[in-house]
Amino acid sequence: MKTRFILIETSHPGNVGAAARALKVMGFDELVLVAPRFANVLRKEETIQRASGANDVLDRTRIVDTLDEALDGVMHLCATAMTPRDFGPPTRSPRDHFEQLLARHDGAALLACPGTDLGVSAPTVPDVSMAFLFGSERFGMKNEDVYRCHVALSIPTNPQFGSLNLAAAVQLIAYEWRLALGGYAVNDATAAPELADAAQVAGLLAHWERALTDIGFLDPLAPKKLMPRLNQLFNRAGLSPEEIHILRGVAKAMSQAANLKR
Repeated sequence: MKTRFILIETSHPGNVGAAARALKVMGFDELVLVAPRFANVLRKEETIQRASGANDVLDRTRIVDTLDEALDGVMHLCATAMTPRDFGPPTRSPRDHFEQLLARHDGAALLACPGTDLGVSAPTVPDVSMAFLFGSERFGMKNEDVYRCHVALSIPTNPQFGSLNLAAAVQLIAYEWRLALGGYAVNDATAAPELADAAQVAGLLAHWERALTDIGFLDPLAPKKLMPRLNQLFNRAGLSPEEIHILRGVAKAMSQAANLKR
């Protein structure tokens, strides 16, 4: 879904930069500012510093005078504020709302393409444009702006202290929305370790059997089930060749120490 993040009457340039950074790390790039405190906020040093490399998002960011301009083309509006006491949209957590929204969107897409399962060329379903609205740091969102939204998103926080920094709220919403859309894979920083083969494990066991005998821990005349249990332990550990080498070094040192005492 096309996604737009809208900051209304933002007063701190650092929050604009941090919001741009939050969007980029979650794979979004459409940021709109409605009547920010500083007309040149996108060029301020603090904004650029807090963006921390998300300059492309800042370059694409639009500044408009009214919320109407920011909402052009948007079909689904999410407020990030409490629902007014008199009336207004339902209040939901981001995760609950996104699950419901995507379920409805998938159902609508299926109904719009009835011939899909039959191999018939189906009409293209337009992307649903999504917008998240964030109020000013000092006053939050105005009631009249919340009334225009389909839902008021409430981030679950400590009931005794639920005040969130604007950029932090943008980051949380962007993360939850990206997660709902499928998220990104987590890539290991290191390659998967190579596992030792059965012959290497058998060699280790034989080496340890000799070392344990040398230090008097294993009685070769009454070994009981010590070595089979060690075999199971090493199998569960999933040892690498390097770890086999280390353990054989330990066994060698045990034998050498035992022989010195004799």
